[in-house]
Amino acid sequence: MKKQLTSASRSIVVGLLFFTTSLSRIHAADDLQPIFTGTNLTGWKVPEPNLFWKIANGVLVGDNDEKLTGHVLHTEQSYTNFVLELEGRWSGEIDSGVMMRAPEIQVQFGVSRSLKRDMTGAFYLAKHTINPKVGYPDAGHTKGFDKLFKKDDWNKFRIEAKGDTFTVSLNGEQISRYTDARYDGGAPLGLQVHPGLKMKVEFRNIRAKRL
Repeated sequence: MKKQLTSASRSIVVGLLFFTTSLSRIHAADDLQPIFTGTNLTGWKVPEPNLFWKIANGVLVGDNDEKLTGHVLHTEQSYTNFVLELEGRWSGEIDSGVMMRAPEIQVQFGVSRSLKRDMTGAFYLAKHTINPKVGYPDAGHTKGFDKLFKKDDWNKFRIEAKGDTFTVSLNGEQISRYTDARYDGGAPLGLQVHPGLKMKVEFRNIRAKRL
């Protein structure tokens, strides 16, 4: 009888640990806070005049102007170590992405202007004194993107910046990881409409937290 009670107790303990761990994971996922309200652009640096960004049915829409000037919509707050989640949707050829850190590093959405192919989820290094070579480092390319991406539909991206390591997940699966200690400064997060291209991109459920 004593052994049976001990076994049952162990089962209860294991069950409680599993339940507690599950709750912790749920809490960790849910403690991201909206940084886009769905009704206005509070918390973002809006251009004047604003020819690029509008809100429709809770969705942030980025659309280039007639001169194809392009624009990056930045948050008012800066982030260094963070988790960012958002859903993106686009059709046809676009060139967009999420800008972060200082010096600037970007997670690409859509077709690269230089490589002429879809580089969604890959890391792009902007020109800077620490990095005169602009482009997509091989170590920051994606894996498994084609199997996970839903064309012409909403796709969920999770971007994490922790110290010198950056990761991107697409619809729940990690597709890229890049490590570079040079990009260590805090900066606003940015959403891009690329210059020189007639394009439209949509974002919703934009949430973030600092680590």
